[in-house]
Amino acid sequence: MSSPSSDSQSPLAMSDRKLILGQGLSFTPEERINKNLTGLIPHTMESLSTQCARAMKMIHTRQTPIDKYLYLSSIKDQNVDLFYRLLMNHVRELMPLVYTPTIGDVCLQYSTLYTRPEALYISIKQRKSIRTILKNWPYPNPEICVVTDGSRILGLGDLGVNGVGISIGKLSLYTAAAGIHPSKTLPIVLDCGTNNETNLKDPFYLGMREKRPSVQVQQDFMDEFMEAAREVYPEMVVQFEDFESEKAFNYLDRYRNSYKCFNDDIQGTGAVVLGGYIGAVNLSGVPIEEQRLVFMGAGSAGVGVAKQLVEYYTRRGLTEAEARDKFWLVDTKGLVTKDRGDKLASHKVYFARTDNEGQQYRTLEEVIEYVQPTALVGLTATFGVFTESVVRALKKSVDAGGKGRRPILFPLSNPLTKAECTFEQAVNWTDGTVIFASGSPFSSFSVKTANDNVITYHPNQGNNVYVFPGIGLGAILAKASKVTDDMIYTAAAALSESLNADEIHKGLIYPEIERVRDASIVVAREVMKAARRDGVSELPEAQWAEFEEWGDVSLTAYIESKIYNPTSFGESHL
Repeated sequence: MSSPSSDSQSPLAMSDRKLILGQGLSFTPEERINKNLTGLIPHTMESLSTQCARAMKMIHTRQTPIDKYLYLSSIKDQNVDLFYRLLMNHVRELMPLVYTPTIGDVCLQYSTLYTRPEALYISIKQRKSIRTILKNWPYPNPEICVVTDGSRILGLGDLGVNGVGISIGKLSLYTAAAGIHPSKTLPIVLDCGTNNETNLKDPFYLGMREKRPSVQVQQDFMDEFMEAAREVYPEMVVQFEDFESEKAFNYLDRYRNSYKCFNDDIQGTGAVVLGGYIGAVNLSGVPIEEQRLVFMGAGSAGVGVAKQLVEYYTRRGLTEAEARDKFWLVDTKGLVTKDRGDKLASHKVYFARTDNEGQQYRTLEEVIEYVQPTALVGLTATFGVFTESVVRALKKSVDAGGKGRRPILFPLSNPLTKAECTFEQAVNWTDGTVIFASGSPFSSFSVKTANDNVITYHPNQGNNVYVFPGIGLGAILAKASKVTDDMIYTAAAALSESLNADEIHKGLIYPEIERVRDASIVVAREVMKAARRDGVSELPEAQWAEFEEWGDVSLTAYIESKIYNPTSFGESHL
């Protein structure tokens, strides 16, 4: 009896398996014959839309978000085009499963749920082999990488290698929202150990069961990774994700002028909040010069957002000092002041107040009473910190400025279990006047008035998915040598201008999530133009001259011609 063959001509050889997985039931009879697939898949030909309908029916039979996530992951492993067509067609329903809030639970359980590799796992003990490991990635020339060390995953803390789920989920959104081809995405986790005792004691934990080394040792490892990534994949944009605050700021400052990189927690969050804030200010009835903002949360995201908003004000004629004076940051010890008596983390110093005349304000309620803000932003990862008394105090301070003014309330923490308040609470506690944006998704809801009229309130989700895919796509297509501050700011401004008439009529400050790809194309276009203005685009001048001759229509068409769109096979045959 002959032994099983591994001959590449076998109908179940890897190349044929990839063909089956890539296209499923959409092959024509001729394609099945030519590719030796006859009999390996059922007789029926199906369009992608029919396959999507079957998949959605199966998703709806799953009882928990984790079960739905696992089913979607199995689809992604078997038929990439089906997975992304599903995600694009049902983004409102499926994005919370692929990314926040479900991805937080996935990361907590990653080592238990693990079935197959989906990323590069680079241990600090492999620091001398980083180039070899990068070359082991089976898809050539990735264009975008999301890298984390798992040290601060969402609001869940140090998850170590389990944090790789964030890199995987984020890159799914780069594809769904901006059309970066899935084969051009590279998720990476840098395994530096973990200080999480639960992980260290977990027999199934997939990472190193060691405490993290010193900050300097981790920085040296990061230096080697960045240099190796540039050498192996010189065209690749690197997005930093969920590094703990001090490292996040340090790495961004250290690499931003020498590498193609940006930090979504700092810059992406800042840009998406700014994009929404521009619209919120226009709706609030409070003049720009009277705006005062309290930030609850002074970590990397909070400070990154505040700095982005400082730039917004300086671009409107304020000095940097005048712009900075509009911000009051609050952490677990109260209002951040220079004379509070504790050693401030370096990233907090910029916003530390000096005008408090020795008085310290220890609670959020005290800060609101002192500041009389017009806007309250939450990045605390603490559920319910925006209590009824806090929100009503915000409304009271806004009402004191005159009739028709509306409070701005942005509880931005993810996942839902970390949200500072809910949408319904915000509406009820402000008597329906709030301009609301959250980090996690909330549903619209309706209330019946005393005269039986029905009012429907629509939430806004300040999700980074509105900006980071467009920033990445724009940097890739512009062949940007680095990601500049103006490219980030331009992304925010482009987002604020991407709403259509219906969205404006509804009082929204972000596009409907179903139009996230439309928004990403606008963001990418403006980011490309900013890269050229800043002199970092390496596209040929002749190509830019052609774009300029025909204007935004030409550049938009160019972007659309470059992006992945899983709509084709099968549809034209049936």
